Amino acid sequence: MIARLGAAALVGFTRTLVGARAQWRVAPPQGQCIYFANHTSHLDTVAIWSALTPRQRANVRPVAARDYWDKPGLRGWLSKRVLRAILIDRQRESPDADPLAPVRAALDQGDSLILFPEGTRSNERLPQAFKAGLFKLASAYPHAELVPVYLDTLHRSLPKGALLPLPLPLYCNVNFGAPLAWSPGESREDFLERARAAVEAMA
Repeated sequence: MIARLGAAALVGFTRTLVGARAQWRVAPPQGQCIYFANHTSHLDTVAIWSALTPRQRANVRPVAARDYWDKPGLRGWLSKRVLRAILIDRQRESPDADPLAPVRAALDQGDSLILFPEGTRSNERLPQAFKAGLFKLASAYPHAELVPVYLDTLHRSLPKGALLPLPLPLYCNVNFGAPLAWSPGESREDFLERARAAVEAMA
């Protein structure tokens, strides 16, 4: 009950602050999805999550950095109890450690994901080169819909290095594109560039 109230409060706060209005270029997919987006702000995660419908949010989990989201207080409570985030370590404890192991576990149990293939935030409006994680997940879970997402103004509300968000005169649209078709014979480099271009095309 408390988590549901927290979810409603987070959605209301996010939409009031930055808008987070969903713009679907095609009909929303009905199955398991991997939403992948450009990353310019700590608000990106909650903006995409808040733009989804309650039915979609029930099965979607953001992939987030443990060093930022696993903190005492409100941030940690939101990440664990409301967003149900999958927290990953950006620094491997050992060379054999698989940072994607908890992500694979979530996909195995049917969850959808929100992730940022750039790996870290950028001050640029357009997405930078994608890291290999998206390719690994796409090839291992070909049934999952690969949905590109572009956030159009959050780099101005809470840019990298800022401590407090600024209300936007023009609210953020969360643009959802057509799912990317997975091609089994495609090289990692070609796939990642095609995925990045699908996000950039909505800019």
